[in-house]
Amino acid sequence: MINIAGVVSIVLFYVLILAVGIWAARKKPPGNDSEEEVMLAGRSIGLFVGIFTMTATWVGGGYINGTAEAIYTSGLVWCQAPFGYALSLVFGGIFFANPMRKQGYVTMLDPLQDSFGSRMGGLLFLPALCGEVFWAAGILAALGK
Repeated sequence: MINIAGVVSIVLFYVLILAVGIWAARKKPPGNDSEEEVMLAGRSIGLFVGIFTMTATWVGGGYINGTAEAIYTSGLVWCQAPFGYALSLVFGGIFFANPMRKQGYVTMLDPLQDSFGSRMGGLLFLPALCGEVFWAAGILAALGK
């Protein structure tokens, strides 16, 4: 049986997202469609939006279900994901954000590719790709539960 209220709410949510996207696209000045502008918002995201963007990137269905399961089965002390994620974001921001921004890097693989060459960059892309594929599978499995 299909939950009509759920389907309607999801459709309204996506229509709202589309409307905000169209509004933001019209608000943007024309002529600035470079790769950096599109992917990184011209490197001008403020602290408030940046915090929420990173949170939305890292926290998904797999994270929430995994954290809940770890706390339920082993207790709060053994649930490492929230602390590990928070520490990685803090240390990444303190030690890596400014140097990478000054160099104009777009991804975490860019400094490794500069140091070790494009062949190594291509090789290091494979574990990153597998991680993204498995992460997406974890999120879809969490949504299915």
